Order: sequence, then C-alpha cells, then structure tokens
Amino acid sequence: MNQHDGVLKLMTFSDVVEVVKSLSTDEKREIQLLLQQYLREERRDEIYTNFKAAQVEQQEGELKFSSNINELKQLIKE
Repeated sequence: MNQHDGVLKLMTFSDVVEVVKSLSTDEKREIQLLLQQYLREERRDEIYTNFKAAQVEQQEGELKFSSNINELKQLIKE
C-alpha cells in the first residue's frame, strides 16, 4: 500500500486536476517533469518484466523465432 493511498482516497481525480490548475506555472512544469519521469520508470519496469518473461520462455523452449512472414502471422494467431 502506498503511503499516499489514504490521502488520494479523499481526493477524486477531478479534485487533483483542480489543485493542479491552481498551481503556479513553475509548479505545473515541475509536475510535468515528475510525471514524465514516473512514466519513463514505469515503462522501463514493464520492458524489464517482459524481458525476464522472454528469458524464461526461451529457457523453457517456448520462444519461437522466424523470418518467414507467414510463420510470424501464424505465431501471432496462436
């Protein structure tokens, strides 16, 4: 559980938007930078998780490769 969960339960998304709108331009820019950083970190974690899953699939012989377009289309359907 996140340390801010209790606070966020009291605020709706709309409330958060209104608070952000009331901030100064500099504060809004800071939030923008923070959000971009958080999104990059989340995406990096997602990529790493997918990489680890692919490693397991490869070790278990479940990962399939092909340069044949028809085979690739068939693999996507599976």
